Amino acid sequence: MTEQAKGPNGLRPKTNLVRGGTDRSEFQETSEAIFATSGYIYKTAEEAESAFQGENANYIYSRFSNPTVTMFETRMALLEGNDACRATATGMAAVFASLMCMLKAGDHVVASRALFGSCLYVVGDILPRYGIEVDIVDGTDLGQWEKALSRPTQAVFLETPSNPGLEVIDLESVADLTHKAGGRLVVDNVFASPIQQKPLTLGADVVVYSATKHIDGQGRVLGGAILGDPEYMEEHLRMFLRHTGPALSPFNAWTLLKGLETLDIRVHAMSATATRVAEWMAGRDDLPRVVFPGLESHPQRALVDKQMSGPGTVIGFEVPGGKEGAFNFLNALNLLDISNNLGDAKSLVTHPATTTHQRLSEEEREALGITPGYVRISVGLEDADDLMEDIDQALGHAA
Repeated sequence: MTEQAKGPNGLRPKTNLVRGGTDRSEFQETSEAIFATSGYIYKTAEEAESAFQGENANYIYSRFSNPTVTMFETRMALLEGNDACRATATGMAAVFASLMCMLKAGDHVVASRALFGSCLYVVGDILPRYGIEVDIVDGTDLGQWEKALSRPTQAVFLETPSNPGLEVIDLESVADLTHKAGGRLVVDNVFASPIQQKPLTLGADVVVYSATKHIDGQGRVLGGAILGDPEYMEEHLRMFLRHTGPALSPFNAWTLLKGLETLDIRVHAMSATATRVAEWMAGRDDLPRVVFPGLESHPQRALVDKQMSGPGTVIGFEVPGGKEGAFNFLNALNLLDISNNLGDAKSLVTHPATTTHQRLSEEEREALGITPGYVRISVGLEDADDLMEDIDQALGHAA
């Protein structure tokens, strides 16, 4: 068994997932407290003045910081092996803030083509409105990255594995090209989770999460997280978040803390089940395409082995019969739930062409492998045999 490296607090990752960042009140509660407060009081006017000048560690306002949120941020930083984390109300708030906090009119951004629909909207529609030039490239083609990054660039944004096609991008190579162009690499790591991929150790400057996914993992709350180098966090992100207000609520932070306690166990269990289901699906004659990072047939399998410690929990596959066949399949499922979320303890299935990526043109979806028959399954914690039995009977209704 590989020895787990200790964090800066002297504890190993699994221990930090349970205890990292805990800050008990004077009541010495076992479970982290929910500090359900918008504001804070000061003993004197001088203390308030000192707090606003940043001369003491007093909490000022929960839009800026909150004790429960701070515990979540500290635990996330320990998990990621980073100096700092800032939490946001949602994953998309994290994506938007991670980019906008450091960009201005005239800047150049490069992004991979295979992105979650909302992420693609941010880089393709919103950023250009503010005079930011954006180049979109095929993330698996290093030649396109080299061409786009041959001139000064302020930011690069990508997700790997991608949503929903599960493309894997060479993080070390793209990070090197980004830094030569003078930019920062921002990586959406939601599909791999912080358990199975560490972008910051592979050269990324910033990593973002939708904590709604694996980190909560039980479909309860929304949340996001941004982690980066100290200069970025202090000089760019801190004041942007403080004054634009995408604050994570104390209750959601507490729920996410509870999710972190079981994150390692859940992700490994879900990943093992996903591997078994994907291998079974790949052996079927009635599925023309099965995409999963753990399969030998994955186009970037060598990269998966290099930069991921596990294959993730999401499977993509082609159902015969196009949209009609896919809909027949989804509607015949008895166990798996139709939902656009992922990383949940319950297995969820979605049809990206008509949901998460419906805004794209047919040609754009085709280029991403999002065909009318393409279906995405997020594997949960159910018994693999039950999942396979349900998938098997539903495929009988696809034709």
